[in-house]
Amino acid sequence: MSNEYTHVLVAVDLTKDSRKVLERAIPIAERNHAKLSIMHTLEPLGFAYGGDIPMDLTSIQDQLDDHAKQRLAEIADPHGISADNQYVVVGMPDTEIHRFAAEHNVDLIVVGSHGRHGFALLLGSTSTGVLHGAQCDVLAVRVGQDGEVDE
Repeated sequence: MSNEYTHVLVAVDLTKDSRKVLERAIPIAERNHAKLSIMHTLEPLGFAYGGDIPMDLTSIQDQLDDHAKQRLAEIADPHGISADNQYVVVGMPDTEIHRFAAEHNVDLIVVGSHGRHGFALLLGSTSTGVLHGAQCDVLAVRVGQDGEVDE
């Protein structure tokens, strides 16, 4: 069995720290001649609003999806990551990251870590699940404390 990684997944939250996380993953992928994918998870609007809203949220979800794809491209394109390897998915972050990793033979997941609450990762409260439920290696990249979105 090889010690090299073959598929690296970078999971980002689209804050300014996302670039730092990606820039840490790129040399690892290059050294291993590994495929590099980048993904962002949008939580479904129905969850945020308890699912009791008497309106169709589809168009709003589509707008959020389009905006996230645009933001992800702004982070990924300068590093030559093709659109085919950029993913915006809707769901709970840890669940979707694990599902993607299993379906695409990912052997390294790279995420950001603020180190605020012990090992609270950049992806918020669900992120400890990324570490604990992962079937492959996880690299937590230490990032800034504020998590502001850069415009």
